[in-house]
Amino acid sequence: MPLPVEQEMRAALESGDDRQEGDSRMTRLVRIARYIETHADEPLTLAGLAAIVGLSPSRLQRQFKEAFGVSPKAYQDAVRMRCFKQSLKDGDKVTDAIFASGFGSVSRVYGEAHRNIGMPPRAYRAGGEGEVIVYACRPTSLGLMAMAATDKGVCFVQFGDSESSLVSGLKAEFPKAEVRASPARNAPELDAWVEALDEHISQGAPRPDLPLDMRGTAFQMKVWQFLLSIREGDVLSYSELAAKIDKPKAVRAVASACGKNRIGVLIPCHRVLRGDGGLGGYRWGLERKRALLNAERKRQRADAGS
Repeated sequence: MPLPVEQEMRAALESGDDRQEGDSRMTRLVRIARYIETHADEPLTLAGLAAIVGLSPSRLQRQFKEAFGVSPKAYQDAVRMRCFKQSLKDGDKVTDAIFASGFGSVSRVYGEAHRNIGMPPRAYRAGGEGEVIVYACRPTSLGLMAMAATDKGVCFVQFGDSESSLVSGLKAEFPKAEVRASPARNAPELDAWVEALDEHISQGAPRPDLPLDMRGTAFQMKVWQFLLSIREGDVLSYSELAAKIDKPKAVRAVASACGKNRIGVLIPCHRVLRGDGGLGGYRWGLERKRALLNAERKRQRADAGS
C-alpha cells in the first residue's frame, strides 16, 4: 500500500497529467516527480533535480511543494518507504530491503516514523524526562525566535521579546528535560535549521523541510499533520479544517489544537482563519500572523506571474 503522502501525490500527478499540455510549469514538476520515482533509491539533491528542468533549487522546492503539497525530499522518502515495505512483503531480509530501497542505514528507516508520526502520547506526558533539548535564538523580521530540538527533530519554535522568556517557555513545555543552549560546535545542524527558518521568515526563502518531533494527544497530532499539507498562500477556516479531518463538530477542539501548536511556522497554524475570513487567534500575536500570511500571498502572486 502507498503511504498517505504518496496517495495524495499520486492524485495530484494524475490531475497534473491532464493539464500538462500548455502548462509548462506543471509539465516540469511532473517530470521531476517521475524522475524521483524512477531514481528513488539514489541520493538525489535539490540542486541536481532543479538542473534537470532549469530552475533554481529554491524555486523548484517552492513550486513542487505548492503543486503537490510535499517537498521533493518528502516524496522521495515516501517512494522509498513503499519500496522498503514491498521488499519485506516479498521476503527480503530487513537489512537487504533497507539498502535496496535507498535508505542507506537502519537508523534512517526507523527515523522516518518519528519524522512523520511524532512521539507517542506517553513520551509527551513524561514532560521530556531523560531527554536533552538543545535550543538557539535568533532575531527575525517577526521578532526574536527560539528553536529547540531533540535528537529526533525540532520540538519547539516560538517568538518572544527576550531570550529569557523564550527559554522559560521551553522549560515549561518540557519541565523534566535537560535544556541546553546550542554552541555551534556541539549542534551545527540546529544552527543550520535556525538559519534556514530565519531566511524563510525574513528573506522569503522556501520553508525548510525539517524533521519534526511533534508531541500531543492523538487529536492534536491529527490536526497538526493536516496543517502540514496546507500549501503556502492557501488558507482555510477552523470549521473547514474540522471537516477535513472527519471531525466536523470539533471546531473548538481544532482551534484549541492550533493554539497549542508549539512549533510555529514549520507547522503552519497561521493559515487557519475564522469562518468570516477574520484572522482569529494566534499564539504569537495577530501582527505576526498577518505578516506571515501577507508574505506568503506575495510569494504566491510572484510565482504565478513567473
